[in-house]
Amino acid sequence: MTAHKKRSFLSRLLLALVSVLVLAVLAFIVWGSTAARPMPEVFERVPGLNEVGASERWLTFLPDGSAPTLGLILYPGGRVDFRAYAPTAQAIADQGYLVILVRMPLNLAVFEPNAADEVIAAHPEIERWAVGGHSLGGAMAAHFVATHPGTVDGLVLWAAYPASSDDLSRSGVRAVSISASLDGLATPDKIAASRSLLPPDTVWVTIAGGNHAQFGWYGPQQGDNLAAIAREIQQMQIVQATVALLERLK
Repeated sequence: MTAHKKRSFLSRLLLALVSVLVLAVLAFIVWGSTAARPMPEVFERVPGLNEVGASERWLTFLPDGSAPTLGLILYPGGRVDFRAYAPTAQAIADQGYLVILVRMPLNLAVFEPNAADEVIAAHPEIERWAVGGHSLGGAMAAHFVATHPGTVDGLVLWAAYPASSDDLSRSGVRAVSISASLDGLATPDKIAASRSLLPPDTVWVTIAGGNHAQFGWYGPQQGDNLAAIAREIQQMQIVQATVALLERLK
């Protein structure tokens, strides 16, 4: 092979590799952007969500008639439209708390696990914070706690657990792990295996008959099991256990 032909071959090979990489990136963007959409009930329960602009970084939920001093920052589950957690966020806020529901790039919290930093900076009136989330969002909330010691006082895990590299057992943070007995993704075995990574006084709540998808309002999820209880019943228990953790922070 002559030098000219060799350069031509290498150029074509490089172009092919770049093309494959570009296609892979585009496919990933499309995949991440194809999020599970909120159920119609979401828009009935929380009016105005249809008007949320693409540039809005988060949704803010406040109780009526009071100025809260304790806030909860929520990260959505992977590839789930963050609005699908709005009814839950509003129900928690109604108990006297500021709740911030964060939008994630490509609907994946792994791309912005430090989003809580920006929220906290935007609300100097809040004296104490908890951070939490569902599934991947919960894992990234745990990562935020691990990498920002002393920044928040509480951690709320919904069908979620820390990565093995995020050992919070000595963090001093107050935590609640809320899981479901019929979860096909964050299974009971996976939740049990995370016990050593969380503080000794972590509160463990198992929702009998609940599943993974009913931690939000976005319909069925591939790989999950069918729930044996209604979404409203599971949601009520999620809100109760979350508020109980926030009460401990007072």
